[in-house]
Amino acid sequence: MATSKRCNVSSENLTVNYVKTPKIDINSKVDLIIQSKKHANDVFDVLEYLQSEKEKNVVCAINGCTKLFSTLLERGELYVGQLPKEELLIGGEYQFSGILKQIYKRFSQMLSVFGLTMLFIPMQESALCALMQFASMEGKFPLQDLDWSEHYSFPRELIQAVVERLLSQEEDMAVLISRFQEYLDMEDVRYYVMSSVRENVGRVMDKTKGAVMPIYQNNVFTLLSNINMPSQESELTNYLEHKRAFERLWLGFLKYKLPSSMYKKVLVILHDSILPHISNPTLMIDFLTAAYDVGGAISLLALNGLFVLIHQHNLDYPDFYNKLYSLLEPSVFHVKYRARFFHLANLFLSSTHLPVYLVAAFAKRLSRLALTAPPAALLMVLPFICNLIRRHPACRVLIHRPKACDDPYLMEEEDPSQCHALESSLWELQTLQKHYHPDVAKAAMAINKPLSQQEDDISELLELSTYELMERDLKQKQSKTVPLEFDPATQLLQGSGGVGVLGLNFSLE
Repeated sequence: MATSKRCNVSSENLTVNYVKTPKIDINSKVDLIIQSKKHANDVFDVLEYLQSEKEKNVVCAINGCTKLFSTLLERGELYVGQLPKEELLIGGEYQFSGILKQIYKRFSQMLSVFGLTMLFIPMQESALCALMQFASMEGKFPLQDLDWSEHYSFPRELIQAVVERLLSQEEDMAVLISRFQEYLDMEDVRYYVMSSVRENVGRVMDKTKGAVMPIYQNNVFTLLSNINMPSQESELTNYLEHKRAFERLWLGFLKYKLPSSMYKKVLVILHDSILPHISNPTLMIDFLTAAYDVGGAISLLALNGLFVLIHQHNLDYPDFYNKLYSLLEPSVFHVKYRARFFHLANLFLSSTHLPVYLVAAFAKRLSRLALTAPPAALLMVLPFICNLIRRHPACRVLIHRPKACDDPYLMEEEDPSQCHALESSLWELQTLQKHYHPDVAKAAMAINKPLSQQEDDISELLELSTYELMERDLKQKQSKTVPLEFDPATQLLQGSGGVGVLGLNFSLE
């Protein structure tokens, strides 16, 4: 009998345990719920991931719920209308759709209350995108039983909830607001956001009795500055309504006292982004007056807005030039907005119909301030003064009047009509003719000759800095060779005429 062979190698059943990642688990459960109602209870498993301590799990859960409820809204599987009482809902015809609608409402509320204030930015952005996705789906497939022939359904509650969280009073929401900007390009979203922001600002500021709230007001301004109104009426289906809402929004925000740093931000965008879309720009006079009282560069920007109202909208503001005159201080040559200041001042003083005493006061005050100004500023101020005299020949008396022992000009007087500038002279310009910088001295000597009719172009000098001035001087090439020796030597010990270099400078006698 043949010997039987035994197998010494025993086969083992190898089992591989595939551990589902949270993302795969969430997506699979969401797909099952979408496919069949019998898996509806799995929605609670998906919602549990919202309490996870891991950022990725929470983001995946939010995205999964967004996909689920968006699909249910599109299918019409959520209860439409006012939900009945819970005891009537269970076991009834609309049990499935009613319970899912309850879950959907609670999930939306949770996102609006906690989602937009989560610790990590990706979680906040996911919650924001989910809420805006729900707003879009509810606009197409409303959950309210309305007559479409008479009503337009827009999910105002969702937009109001989003605005409520974006305008936080404790946290800077600039990053999330920048993410929200893309939705403001939509016509209907922009309109209802403007309405919601106006209501929110009125409620919050009235509650605090108009007190300054830096964080909250900064969030409001950040959101408002991202609202861009179309410039043409053809770009909107209801342009007048949008324009009215935009005007009410800004006027409602600017009527309260703002943080000092915010005045500058508003005034920078005022002329291009706000005034063109306000039907009556003169309503901004209270804000501009309050901004001027802040002082410094903010006062300058406020005067720019006042000048636009005076020039383009016939606003009567008699103290305009008095306020501009009071801004001429030694610090004006050192501030960040020096170029902008003198550009606007040149514009304000460009009219030839201004009183002579007023132009003389500006010329004299600038001349006095020029005595302590840096060279880079002087190269701009001196042509500026000469241009004022060119526009108003009656001011030439300031140049030709001889210097008196006692200057009647009152530097401390804030009223240009009372400073006695016309009785003085521009002796300061004659003093600057001995300035240590040759370019400044040359510019000051312009008054020694009859001034030409053509004005000097100061546009290239407005932003001239000390660094640029030094660089220009260093790169300037000498036109002639500087003479170093009257009698050039040809040899070390013997020069021209038989006398060496040593013999010219040294003697043994």
